[in-house]
Amino acid sequence: MDVNQTKQEHLLALKVMRLTKPTLFTNLPVTCEDRDLPGDLFGQLMRDDPSTIKGAETLMLGEMLTLPQNFGNIFLGETFSSYISVHNDSSQVVKDILVKADLQTSSQRLNLSASNSAVAELKPESCIDDVIHHEVKEIGTHILVCAVSYTTQCGEKLYFRKFFKFQVLKPLDVKTKFYNAESDLSSVTDEVFLEAQIQNITTSPMFMEKVSLEPSMMYNVTELNIVTSGDQGESTFGKMSYLQPMDTRQYLYCLKPKPEYAEKAGVIKGVTVIGKLDIVWKTNLGERGRLQTSQLQRMAPGYGDIRMSVEMIPETVNLEEPFDITCKIINCSERTMDLQLEMCNTRTVHWCGISGRQLGKLTPGASLLLPLTVFSSVQGLQSISGLRLTDTFLKRTYEYDDIAQVCVVCPFLNNEC
Repeated sequence: MDVNQTKQEHLLALKVMRLTKPTLFTNLPVTCEDRDLPGDLFGQLMRDDPSTIKGAETLMLGEMLTLPQNFGNIFLGETFSSYISVHNDSSQVVKDILVKADLQTSSQRLNLSASNSAVAELKPESCIDDVIHHEVKEIGTHILVCAVSYTTQCGEKLYFRKFFKFQVLKPLDVKTKFYNAESDLSSVTDEVFLEAQIQNITTSPMFMEKVSLEPSMMYNVTELNIVTSGDQGESTFGKMSYLQPMDTRQYLYCLKPKPEYAEKAGVIKGVTVIGKLDIVWKTNLGERGRLQTSQLQRMAPGYGDIRMSVEMIPETVNLEEPFDITCKIINCSERTMDLQLEMCNTRTVHWCGISGRQLGKLTPGASLLLPLTVFSSVQGLQSISGLRLTDTFLKRTYEYDDIAQVCVVCPFLNNEC
């Protein structure tokens, strides 16, 4: 904290103190083995020390509270509180006292004064007190500027300022990763998984009160950090969610497009805004901090011009018996397509019906349901493959393999997939 001393002798004295909670007393224990020359002398002295914890004298952490001796660290997301006192040290009455407190950051200047009106008069040995609060939202150098103006009995107007500089540090290191969900071996879905890695880069433990994801208007979110047991859910990190200094913890969330957006491939396609993380923690004796990240963005998976997915398929089918499936085709391009369907048999999968039939025109963003019949000649877990779509306008062909899987069993044997 830097204080700018004024050379002029003023009638008023300004004092500024940061308001923080006390800390636990720490000491440095001195011990030795019983066979050493001091014997149990050091141990007895520590047991007699009133500041130590009974039965745990060798721990550095004591059971007494101490007031802060310096300005201390201020972290981003915490609330900066300060006590401002203006005292009349003179023997005369001072009039029209105006106390102003501004906080200067690297990007803006904020007025923190509770009142901007002047006090009519201040008698000798009297004071004006004010407490200011500010939630710190920027990293770097902050300067608290306290200005006092007043008028003497002679009508002279005086003015002085003091500057208090402090640094705002970063408490957490947040990294995010996105994973696109796969519905099968060849296509992707609109689901996206977000992994948030949060590291405590302070020197004290943190109690993680809340880590949540606020999704954008296009998505619904499911938190995957709770294990459900019966009707109750328990956090995967335990009941006491402490994060030690330099420790890292991973949080996982699943986002799905809302029904009104899921059918619009053009809306989901491209760069989309996922949402933002809301993190709330407590340190030391319950000092609360909160951070919100900026809007998180990810690149949506590429669907190509045409997207094919399986809407309906049986879980288990009989060997060499035809079964029905329903496929959904979506035009993800910005042009109209004229589609032709070809069905190619594989070693294990055989299609029923006419290959090379016309499906008709499909406008941008439109979709159609395609019922198909197929059977498998091999038991076990089989992949549905061999579909091919051709856009007759541009003569482009799109092949789809492993679009789904089905368990094929023999009705005369005991089968398990």
